[in-house]
Amino acid sequence: MELKRVVVTGLGALTPIGNSASEYWQGLINGKSGAAPITRFDASRFKTRFACELKGFHVEDHMERKEARKMDPYTHYALVVVKEAIADCGIDLDAVDKDRVGVIWGSGIGGLLTFQEECINFAKGDGTPRFNPFFIPKMIADIASGHISINYGFRGPNYTTVSACASSNNALIDALTYIRLGKANMIVTGGSEAAITEAGVGGFNACKALSENNEEYATASRPFDRTRDGFVLGEGAGCIILEEYEHARARGAKIYAEVVGGGMSADAYHITAPHPEGLGARNVMRYALEDAGLTIADIDYVNVHGTSTPLGDVQEARAIQSVFGDHAYKLNISSTKSMTGHLLGAAGAIEAIATILAVKHGIVPPTINFVHADPELDAGLNFTFNKAQSRTVRAAMSNTFGFGGHNTSAVFKKAE
Repeated sequence: MELKRVVVTGLGALTPIGNSASEYWQGLINGKSGAAPITRFDASRFKTRFACELKGFHVEDHMERKEARKMDPYTHYALVVVKEAIADCGIDLDAVDKDRVGVIWGSGIGGLLTFQEECINFAKGDGTPRFNPFFIPKMIADIASGHISINYGFRGPNYTTVSACASSNNALIDALTYIRLGKANMIVTGGSEAAITEAGVGGFNACKALSENNEEYATASRPFDRTRDGFVLGEGAGCIILEEYEHARARGAKIYAEVVGGGMSADAYHITAPHPEGLGARNVMRYALEDAGLTIADIDYVNVHGTSTPLGDVQEARAIQSVFGDHAYKLNISSTKSMTGHLLGAAGAIEAIATILAVKHGIVPPTINFVHADPELDAGLNFTFNKAQSRTVRAAMSNTFGFGGHNTSAVFKKAE
């Protein structure tokens, strides 16, 4: 069968460097750091005492307090970005065929704060099991997609992908597939995460994943810098409205970019460490290019997973060299996690938005906080260090990799 074309017609973002898609983009191209001391709880006894929290966000500005109390913050974040993206795409909600609009969301953890609070409350009690009746509906990782569909009456495909830090890129690729196959006209996709809690920070500290550079917190997320010592935890959400091309054109929608391919692979190696030869990363980029029908020479920019971990950054850079060969030296490469921190299951969503806007505007956001060259990395690669660069971006790739060895790569190109 002939596959349908799929385009991006709406964006919404809630990030540590901006509370809308436009604010987020400005933060990216200005090289803004979202890292600061943790305010959510007293982190003084933790090995890591900083994170990339949202700034100036108050859920009561977006929904009634009574309704907000029935949801975990990760669902709050999801509903806020979906509202922005739907408004941005300009769809007439009264006229659209809601049987043909789906929701495929991503979250690596779901309601971590809810789970933590309910367990603490039980432990502090008299032993009688007393739990909030909304405990399970607040905590489960699929509930954000449920709330989105209920809010808007979207009755198409509806579920949540859970593949750690690859979750929302998985969701986007699944959404691409459903529209390509003609099973939906539009899909609301993206991801949200709210893991800056005692359990989140303590858990990632315990597995030695987080930076502990408390003295230089603002620059601690430093992908590809020799002194990097782990990722900086972030929170927030991103939403992308995917739409079948003819459907979008018929209603005169603005189009940000075309989604032309996606790849998925597994390392099949270790629960947290990347494959030492970058095998899964190499495979997923090759699969994505093949699915997109593009050659390596068609790609101008790669938004890398680039978490600022000692092993991960090197393996991904080497995988890019293996896949792109000599063309790797003509690419712009950047890690926007240097600014936002790592949003875990929402990382793929906000990084896809960064990639889409790079294609649209011809500006590659930087990898900030670079000072010390790493001898393990090829100095000939252009990591777009410290300052955004203008260039024509005909097509771009966004990589996300997750604990468990999950790898995803999505490919976007200029809309014709």
